[in-house]
Formats: sequence, C-alpha cells, structure tokens
Amino acid sequence: MGDDPFETVRAAVLDDETLVRAIASGRRRGTDPPPWRRAELRYVDLKAGRHLQVTGYDQRQAHTANHGVGAEAQAAVDELLAEPFGSWHVETATRTHRLRVTKRGETVLSTEARREAAVPERGHDRDKQRLLPPDDEVFAVLGLTAADGRVKPSRMAKYRQVEDFLRLLEASLTDALTAGHLRLPTADDPLRLADLGCGNAYLTLAAQRYLAGVRGLPVRVTGVDVRADTHERVVGQAARLGLDAEFVEGTIADAVLDPPPDVVLALHACDTATDDALARAVGWGSALVLAAPCCHHDVAAQLRRAPTPGPYAELTRHGILRERLADTLTDGLRASLLRLQGYRVDVVQFVESRHTPRNTLLRAVRTGVVPDGVADDYAALVETWGLRPRLGELLEA
Repeated sequence: MGDDPFETVRAAVLDDETLVRAIASGRRRGTDPPPWRRAELRYVDLKAGRHLQVTGYDQRQAHTANHGVGAEAQAAVDELLAEPFGSWHVETATRTHRLRVTKRGETVLSTEARREAAVPERGHDRDKQRLLPPDDEVFAVLGLTAADGRVKPSRMAKYRQVEDFLRLLEASLTDALTAGHLRLPTADDPLRLADLGCGNAYLTLAAQRYLAGVRGLPVRVTGVDVRADTHERVVGQAARLGLDAEFVEGTIADAVLDPPPDVVLALHACDTATDDALARAVGWGSALVLAAPCCHHDVAAQLRRAPTPGPYAELTRHGILRERLADTLTDGLRASLLRLQGYRVDVVQFVESRHTPRNTLLRAVRTGVVPDGVADDYAALVETWGLRPRLGELLEA
C-alpha cells in the first residue's frame, strides 16, 4: 500500500469490501481541534447501494452522513485525513492499523494481522445492533434474560446500562490504544482490567465477555468487592461462562493487585469509595480510569457544617439544591485532582437519566501532562468553600 502511513490508512478505509470500521480521534499538539471529538467510519448497504457512513461525535451528540462509494466517499475520507486528528484506528477483515502523530509531529504506523478474519457488518439500522446481543449466554447467567433469550421487562434498565457501558468502554479503550496512552496487550501479557466495588459483577463479566469473546482482545479482569455474600456466586458465574476472570474479597483500599491494572473501573461505588478507587488507580499508574460516582455524602455534610461563602447562600439554602451542588463540587474537584496527577479528564453521561439518576462518569486517561493553572484553581475552590475532599487527603497520604 506504499510507504506513506496516511496512504495506508486511506487505502484501507476506501476498501469497501474489507473495512470493518475506522476511528479518528484526538488532536495533534499545537493545532486547533478537529470538527469532531471522534469520527467513526464504516460501510452500510442502503437501498441506493453501498455507502460510506461517517458518524462525527461532538460533546453532546452524534452526526451521521452517508457518502456513495467512489468519488463521494474518497472526498469525505480525504477531508477527514486533512483534519488534525491525533490518531487513526482502522480495522479490516484481516488487519488492524494504528496510526498516531507524536508530540514531536512524527507519524507512527503499526499494523498487525487479526488472529481470526472478521466479517464486516453492513446493516444500516445501528440502533438495533448490540455489542452483546440479548441472547448471549452472559445475560442468561446474570439473570437478565428468560429462557427464550429475551430480556426480562424488569431487567431492561440493567441490560441497557450494560450495553451503554460497553460502548463507552470500547470507545475509550480504542482511543487510548490508538493514541499510545495504553499499551498494546498480547497473549502473554494481556490487558489487566480491575473493577473496584464490582458488586454483582454485571459489568465485570460483560466487559470480559465482550472484550475477549467479541473483540478478541487479550484481557484478564479482576473484580474487587467487600461483600462476602456475592463472592461465591460471581466466581461460579465466571466459571460457568469460561471467562478468564478472578474476584477478590476485600475493601478497595486494601486490595492487592500484582501486577497493577492497566484499566480501572469504579461504577456506582458509594460516596468516598469512589475516592478510594481513584486513589488506587493513581497509585497504580493505571492508564485508563472510568468512574461513575454514586452518592456524595461527604462534601454534602461539609457544606452543611461550613458557612456559605460570598453570594452563594441561595445555592445552599434549600436541601435539594445543596445536594446537587455537592454532587457537582465533588466530581469537579475529583476531575481537578486527577488532572494534577497527569490525567486528561472528561466528565460525560454514562447512561440516559431515565434508566438511572446516577449517570455521570469520569473518564481519565493518563498522559503525564498537567495543564497550567489547575493547581491554583483547585486551591482557590477548596479554600472558598472550606472543603477537604477525601480524594485530596488520600493522594496527600
């Protein structure tokens, strides 16, 4: 395909017979951001024939456009290649290409053969596509589906939560791998993923099932939870599914994981348990952290005890507003503290609010870069409100 890395990517993307999907993400150092935070390309078969479908994601929603195979698709691909995306991840039926532009402006391309050939999916109704179909055995073992493979009505919210989480995990892993922030796993040294406060392990087992069984990524998952009553059950479920997963009974703060995990999940760990998980991830130097906080009692209690500063009394006068402010302050301070530890942090929606009210997720990628001014802003914020964030205390310790 030639020696030019971008030509290799271009040729792979324009091959409508073998392309599975392509993802452009990130931005190059010293450039204005591309029009999309992330762009995903795949071919779909419409009534009008095969088209290249380009879906661009901004901070709020997805924007999709279809381009006819040939000159129209070529123009769309060339336009995206001209944008200052920092990385490209291209999967074909037989190969995976990863292109990234380094901080020095150098272009690095790696190509590896797939262990098994993939069959591109050309259906255009993406809403009906699932990363794990409802009849997958994992959902039956977890009790989300009935004998006929249909999701139980009472468990539909949990099923959708799992599906939404898998999409977010898959996109985050792809971006981190393509940008070089996460190491490439091998069969001898698989990706190490820890779910801290895993509870009933719905997301733990589904993540292992999808990443290893569907995506074909070498991965080993470890779940940590203090509840003895669930430990034996989730161990048995993993064994029934034949998954390479282990479960550790104990607290997040005391869990011993050696070697340390590359990826840390902390989904709906209550109150300061989320801080324990974030502190452990920082201590381990984990490359990717996905944390969906639950209740925020600690900062809420501090707000009740301390006098409200300046003109903000109306924000704390009413209990419901004070609680919402506590949620925002807690997660904003957590994001600032992670940035001070060299993580790039996004605060995103985990799942639609109609499925769960606890739908905020902190996504942190370890880049080693600390933005200017973060330390001063953090210090001013905690001083103004008279707060002692638990995560700050843990990181100081």
